[in-house]
Amino acid sequence: MIVAIANQKGGVGKTTTAINLAAALALRGQRTLLVDLDPQANSTMSFLDISQVTRSVYDAVADGQSNLADVILPSPVNNLWVAPSRIALAKLESKLVGELDAHFRLKDKLAPILKDYPQIVIDCPPTLGLLTVNALVAATHLLIPIQSSYFALEGTDDLLETIEKVRARPNPALQILGVVITMHDKRTALARDIRSQIQKVFGGKVFKTVITKSVRLEESPAYKESIFTFAPDSSGATEYYSLCEEVIDRA
Repeated sequence: MIVAIANQKGGVGKTTTAINLAAALALRGQRTLLVDLDPQANSTMSFLDISQVTRSVYDAVADGQSNLADVILPSPVNNLWVAPSRIALAKLESKLVGELDAHFRLKDKLAPILKDYPQIVIDCPPTLGLLTVNALVAATHLLIPIQSSYFALEGTDDLLETIEKVRARPNPALQILGVVITMHDKRTALARDIRSQIQKVFGGKVFKTVITKSVRLEESPAYKESIFTFAPDSSGATEYYSLCEEVIDRA
């Protein structure tokens, strides 16, 4: 399974979902690769010391000669490896402009290592540019985090349109694995109302697991840990493990 985690809105819990879903898959004994496609490198910083990262996904994807295997680093979590990001990734779009294989670079780089990593999680940037399209072309499945807030559904039309374009040509096999509601505050009527709106739009695609607002989830990356080692008894750990089980069942 290659699951891209995408939504062009920022601050919806993409990186939190990417790092904890990858960690949950690794906890289940699955060799897992977390690919950080966001130039902000938050997924990378959640597990690695960025000052020790000398080569990144950019080096492999921008250069036809380099292999992705050469930039992958082990994380402190058993069974979890990271293909790290650096700010240089922001230059990829201008670097590949006009290249015929621009949308297929990541897919081509992942192909030789698929046997080594049965589970691959891709953290996308908060845009619908070339990096996100590369993730959608490479992925077997797409997971969409949507924040439980007033503007939750704003922009989802653009994302769904991009998905249809990718399905029409470069990746007809891409499936929407599901929509996960994040940062949910079940005490408020507004949050409950937004949850029902999201369910109206996406129906059965909405995961049963809802990720509630949690200080622990926000704190854990600062300690270079997933929620499972940072606060194993927290609601965040329970919810992300439950989401992982739903993901495996659906995929």
